Amino acid sequence: MSEPGPRRIAVVDDEENILRALSRSLAREGYQVFTFQRPADAIEALKELAPHAVVSDHLMPEMTGLEFLKVVRNRAPDTCRIMLTGHAEMQTAIDAINDGEIYRFLLKPWDDAELAMTLSLGLERLDLELENRRLAALVRTQQMKLAAATRNALADDPLDLVRR
Repeated sequence: MSEPGPRRIAVVDDEENILRALSRSLAREGYQVFTFQRPADAIEALKELAPHAVVSDHLMPEMTGLEFLKVVRNRAPDTCRIMLTGHAEMQTAIDAINDGEIYRFLLKPWDDAELAMTLSLGLERLDLELENRRLAALVRTQQMKLAAATRNALADDPLDLVRR
């Protein structure tokens, strides 16, 4: 599951006042918040920061939130991705969900409680996905060990398995 300590959230928006408001809201919820006005800066920080979630605006000067979240998906696939925008178009939402594999698409002005709940549920879902992968890998390993033990037992004395 998740490592101890506060969850790291990267927030990307070209408007400083939006970043400050989101940072205050998310910090009140106990998150460690990192803000970026430029998607390129957030991309550069992804590996070192290893955020649990990324909240991105859609319409930004250098690249769209959709383009940015596609990069995040490719470089940090185990990150909850949320798009926050004041310009809601159905096709943008569909593309964000399909291409960026985002968890949720929220509208500005956002509701702090809705954003907090969305992040909480998204991170819980991510934890469950990671735990499922861990358990599936453990089952595969156990199956391989069992198959090897069976092969070894058959090689030593094939009748031994029948007598048991």
